Amino acid sequence: MFSKSKINEPAPKQGAEDTKKPAGEKSVNVQRPAAEPAPAPKAKPPASVLSSDLVIKGNLKTTGDIQIEGNVEGDIRAHLLTIGEGAVVKGEVLADDVVVNGRVIGRVRGLKVRLTSTARVEGDIIHKTIAIESGAHFEGSVSRRDDPLNTTGAQARPNVSQPAEETKG
Repeated sequence: MFSKSKINEPAPKQGAEDTKKPAGEKSVNVQRPAAEPAPAPKAKPPASVLSSDLVIKGNLKTTGDIQIEGNVEGDIRAHLLTIGEGAVVKGEVLADDVVVNGRVIGRVRGLKVRLTSTARVEGDIIHKTIAIESGAHFEGSVSRRDDPLNTTGAQARPNVSQPAEETKG
């Protein structure tokens, strides 16, 4: 009922009719897409590691991951930020995921913030989710926000309603 083309024979062109078929027999043209190699998934680059003997004065910004083992004086923006046990960061930290093993002096903003038992943080933490292990040292305030990475309207909408002004009349 159906006829198949042989593997080594080229398939008939579209629109061309096969004249050698017996009457009443139907043929099915199966078109196969050209063999294109599937694009290889992009491998995630490894985290950039700032070694323990490195001192940076200035801001760091990346869409990738950073592991800090040295000292940084400046703001840091990253996707995943890991602050090592011997590391000291003086400035604002902003990342999707923040893991603090060392010391941060400044504000921490992250969707997920984790302070391990060796963490020392002096500053406010603005987060969506937070985990603080026993033994972590923290001085500052903690506030939960749905979008902690948004720095523009952070102060515009306070959580507590303000009393109305009194009018003299």
